[in-house]
Amino acid sequence: MEDAMEVLPAGGHSRRKRKWPDEVKARIVSETLMPGVMVNDVARRHGLPANHVSSWRTLARKGRLVLPAPEDPVEFAALMVGSVEAVPRADVGVVARPEIVAGAVVIRLEAGASAERIASVVRALAASP
Repeated sequence: MEDAMEVLPAGGHSRRKRKWPDEVKARIVSETLMPGVMVNDVARRHGLPANHVSSWRTLARKGRLVLPAPEDPVEFAALMVGSVEAVPRADVGVVARPEIVAGAVVIRLEAGASAERIASVVRALAASP
């Protein structure tokens, strides 16, 4: 039986810190969002600790890591539910215009904007500094 030999670099560091580009992080995170996929499996496949992938998922959830556009037409968005009294009543027959609120900025899109259009504006907004 042969003994395994491990070479340690000078300076005492056994591992070097890898820097992952945001595009790679986003691609790896998007793999974890597929139905039935486990974060641990994706992390292992890419040679990463699962906690790294989980922290990247948190960045994506907070909008600080922009994910690639999904391959299928289904997209999910966060839903914020408030009290009924806080919601202004819409006039019957009036077509609602989608609004995207980012801090003090409100972006009002055209009436009947598609989900694809709304998603593209959100991705562009998330990508801007």
